[in-house]
Amino acid sequence: MGQRKITIVGAGQSGLQLGLGLLQAGYEVRLVSNRTPDEIRAGRVASSQCMFPTPLSYERSVGIDQWLDAPPVQGIGLSVPDPDQSGTKLFGWRARLEAPAQSIDQRIKYPVLMELFSQRGGELVFEDAGVENLERYAREDELVIVAAGKGEIARLFTRDAARSVHDAPQRALALTYVHGLAPEPEYSTVSFNLIPGVGEYFVFPALTLSGPCHIMVFEGVPGGPMDSWGGLGPQAHFENSLRILRTFLPWEADRAAGSSLTDPLGVLQGRYPPTVRHPVAVLPSGRTVLGMADVVVLNDPITGQGTNNASRCAQVYLEQILAHGDAAFDRAFQESTFEAYFAQAKPVVDWTNALLSPPPPHVLKLLGSAAQYPEIASRFANGFDDPADFGEWFLDPAGAEEYLAAAANRSAANTARP
Repeated sequence: MGQRKITIVGAGQSGLQLGLGLLQAGYEVRLVSNRTPDEIRAGRVASSQCMFPTPLSYERSVGIDQWLDAPPVQGIGLSVPDPDQSGTKLFGWRARLEAPAQSIDQRIKYPVLMELFSQRGGELVFEDAGVENLERYAREDELVIVAAGKGEIARLFTRDAARSVHDAPQRALALTYVHGLAPEPEYSTVSFNLIPGVGEYFVFPALTLSGPCHIMVFEGVPGGPMDSWGGLGPQAHFENSLRILRTFLPWEADRAAGSSLTDPLGVLQGRYPPTVRHPVAVLPSGRTVLGMADVVVLNDPITGQGTNNASRCAQVYLEQILAHGDAAFDRAFQESTFEAYFAQAKPVVDWTNALLSPPPPHVLKLLGSAAQYPEIASRFANGFDDPADFGEWFLDPAGAEEYLAAAANRSAANTARP
């Protein structure tokens, strides 16, 4: 079993983590990337990638623990502006995470992990893989996994209409990496701002090429006032970021007053439809390849789960491969491996799609009550690490009322104690 060989196409979070895990378990692994480490370091930012404690533990289990001094993300904060009184909050609160989260610019992280993969005996190949390449990998190796979410090979994986709620982008997205954002009191957070009808803004500390920074993430409702990024160069993109904050979130504008762009490539803009795809693609020869992470479950970044899902997917695939022993990696194995992952991904899909819709009354009531009951704030904050928890209270109106009443009773009981 030790010499079974697997090819992974795509050297992002899921591909690198799975590749390192398979090497650790004695497999031969070929990892295919369309960019070299130097090209990644010299490129544009690709993501906001805030990773929460459980996915970070999956990384540590395969020897990824390289940035112990990176700025921690220690909590979650949430604010909603008052629609009737410009410049003020309807409510706002903060809660600590049970363990810190972390964001490492992928221009730092992926080159280091690619070099680590090579040092540990993996075969790192640089080519822009197309269908012919996949055919060759599938002839030569026992399993081919596609972790590259764009281009010709990603289109082999067809949309699963039964599991995909949306067929159009739900947000106009923009990232702005900045230095000089004012620190928060006591502990750092993902500071999340929900502006009904306009969009969302969140910001958190990270590590980039030029040192500690903050990543601003803008999520504008298409066609709305935050959908304003088209054609902007780096400095204009930065200035538009500040303009949006001054217009809708003056408390965030105050924090950003002394900020500046980290680098001209520290901006990103785009939009895409959240999509679930069928996990197995059939090549012209009839051989099959298995998709993973964003290739098969692509969420909007509103819940900050992209890199976390990639890590969860890598962990599930690693466990499934190791448990499979010497048996063939046939289509049945590929389908069941994806379903094991989707059991974890579906709660994220449901939660993310819920946040993309206008918040129903029970959600606004819960989020507002979190300012009064710290228990609710803490549960919401730590749900970013365990999104499966949201199903029974956050996504269910009856469950929300039941939980809110129980939280109020507990708070009253605690207050009544001498």
